[in-house]
Amino acid sequence: MSLFIRKAADHKAAVLTRLLAVARRQSPADMLLRNGKVIDLATGDIAEADIAMVGAYIAAVGKKLDGIESYDLKGLFVAPGLVDAHVHIESSMLRPREFARLVVSRGVTTVVANPHEIANVCGLSGIRFMQDDARQTPVDIFMTIPSCVPATLLAGSGASLGPEDYSRLLACPDVVALGEVMDFQGVITGEPRLLAELDAVRGFPVDGHAPAVEGGNLDAYAAAGITSDHECCTEAEVRDRLQRGMCVFLREGSAARNLQTLLPTVSCVTERFLALCTDDRDAADLLSRGSIDQMVRTMVAAGVSPLTALRMACLNPAVHYGLLDRGLIAPGRRADLVAFSSLDNFRPERVWHAGRLVAVGGQCVDEKSGGTGDEIAPWLKNTMHVDWSRVDFRISGPGCKMRVIGVVPGQLVTEQRILHGLSREGEMVADPERDLAKLAVIERHRATGRCGKGFVQGLTLRRGAMASSVAHDHHNLIVAGMDDMSMMTAARAVAESGGGQALAVGERLLWQLPLPVGGLMSLAAAEELVSCQKFLNQALKEVGCAIPGPFMTLSFLGLEVIPELKLTDFGLVHVLSRQLVPLFLED
Repeated sequence: MSLFIRKAADHKAAVLTRLLAVARRQSPADMLLRNGKVIDLATGDIAEADIAMVGAYIAAVGKKLDGIESYDLKGLFVAPGLVDAHVHIESSMLRPREFARLVVSRGVTTVVANPHEIANVCGLSGIRFMQDDARQTPVDIFMTIPSCVPATLLAGSGASLGPEDYSRLLACPDVVALGEVMDFQGVITGEPRLLAELDAVRGFPVDGHAPAVEGGNLDAYAAAGITSDHECCTEAEVRDRLQRGMCVFLREGSAARNLQTLLPTVSCVTERFLALCTDDRDAADLLSRGSIDQMVRTMVAAGVSPLTALRMACLNPAVHYGLLDRGLIAPGRRADLVAFSSLDNFRPERVWHAGRLVAVGGQCVDEKSGGTGDEIAPWLKNTMHVDWSRVDFRISGPGCKMRVIGVVPGQLVTEQRILHGLSREGEMVADPERDLAKLAVIERHRATGRCGKGFVQGLTLRRGAMASSVAHDHHNLIVAGMDDMSMMTAARAVAESGGGQALAVGERLLWQLPLPVGGLMSLAAAEELVSCQKFLNQALKEVGCAIPGPFMTLSFLGLEVIPELKLTDFGLVHVLSRQLVPLFLED
């Protein structure tokens, strides 16, 4: 045994010895939280009690406890720290340190993050960055292994993960599951690549991603070992997955807001197999609406029992991932705690993580936050590689019938619409009168010059163009606009800034947000990022864009694993048939 391991083992033994002494009432706790109304999620009881903490753990819950230090809760309710069952930190556009600062102030002390956005850009090295940065936070950020990197072979990705990468990641103590298996069609049909992936993680939870999958196909997906799904949009989909033994994560993100629709599925029978997740929530939402705490408030306001909502927000996700040291206020559990004044309006007033007070009055007070960005490796800031000499947005055509991606408000799914195109001098052009914008996806990882082209209806642009290096999951450069010049201005601005988002009209750049970390994340504080995005909202009004979160919507128009029609650098993808399809239809 090495000296380091022996010292670590001795330290754990010393903590346990002291923990037991406090539990036996033979020694005072390090910290005693007095006069709280402790919520027991196992029994449903709420009782006035004290909580004795030793280091990062709870030693005892009860009366007549002693502590070296104490804190008077003055009758506040106390619940376990909240757990976000599934989130992509990159979608907040914040690095893990800054993301954690926001969510811990909302009572979230544990996050299960899938870093497949950065993995599709930078592979294993990108995941290592997320892990290292996450360790510098007052939140336990567990990782799932990104599955399907690339998501499919119908898009050009910046990296790929194989069996050797899986083995390395499974050895990490912060890795708890295989992340959402997005190529559900490949699993259902038994593609060897995916079966090998599932076999490599046997014994671990496997997160699912099965939008609109039903019947025998869903049976096959579940039989492959998938243990959860967060893509449900209807009550029937929730029931179908529960019947097949899956845990369902009810989702409320910035673009996909499914919670209200799915609340009727919550009952005293089903609640055991339901959990909460934010999936993709941007910084503005995190600052204004919150995180899992907002979902708890929404559920209670809709008539769900506060204890049921808290079980789904604390205990159920912890049990699902085998994180059995948290989720309850009980001896031996982690001292991750949230104190608040009202069961009907859950708003954390005090948050403890591992026995340390880390947030007060909705503000993080822990020193583990921030970061200048100087410590980020240059390769992580140099991910935009485009051969502009080969990029051309022109689409030749006579104005015949064509496939168009139809935006569905508030959802990640899209429709395949068949419309007559508008042709001018032999070229297909956008049509603002029908809310029909041109769409392009430019390969940006290896400068191949590859560019998929099509049309989208529902972005509500009237003029100009918007471009982003955030384009799930391949994260190529996606651009939508009403004319080619505006599209080129916006796209080039994104590339020249090392990644990000931009809005342009003609040769004039209206707005730009640099995202230098992998073309996905900012180095700015959340408040600065959101302030910049407020200028975006004004600029979007200038070009007529009226839908909520248009850049979030744009980022999912390239995700070739969510039905029905999407665009990648290879062209239009019909998701359910897993085929590239032509833009134009034969009359």
